[in-house]
Amino acid sequence: MKSNTGAAVARSRAPGRKLQLMMNTRNDPYQARGKLHSPTVCPVCALVFSKGRWQQGDAPADAPRAICPACHRIRDKEAAGYVTIDGPFAYEHRSEILRTAHNFAERMGAEHPLQRIMSVDEGGDKVVITTTDLHLAQGIGRALHHAFHGRLEYAYTESDYRLRVHWTC
Repeated sequence: MKSNTGAAVARSRAPGRKLQLMMNTRNDPYQARGKLHSPTVCPVCALVFSKGRWQQGDAPADAPRAICPACHRIRDKEAAGYVTIDGPFAYEHRSEILRTAHNFAERMGAEHPLQRIMSVDEGGDKVVITTTDLHLAQGIGRALHHAFHGRLEYAYTESDYRLRVHWTC
């Protein structure tokens, strides 16, 4: 499917393997193109790049410094995932829904520290959560759907590595 910008867009009403396969981190423009020295420390959040991935940990004081992909996205204000939440039920239960989203993000962040919520914008009858990782956006959508049911839709744009999740209830 083509969007009005000419970019390839995958649309799906429900999560599936096809969407997972399309969301390959090799397409992420914020991932390092070369090999980083191990250990390397992010000067913003203090994550350590070690054994091929960014993780919590200690590094020598003289370790090289490089900004991690999550901090880079936050600095540039370029989200990878957008979760739009709307509908009458969502409006009435906003605090419970946001607590569910934040709890899910916290659990994921413990294992995958590059997956973070960038912002939560509440306006009128909808909420938009932006994330540093599209897998986190997908997971938040699934968690909301699992907890509250409703309707869940995904739109992935491969050219700019973005996932838009729309949950309504």
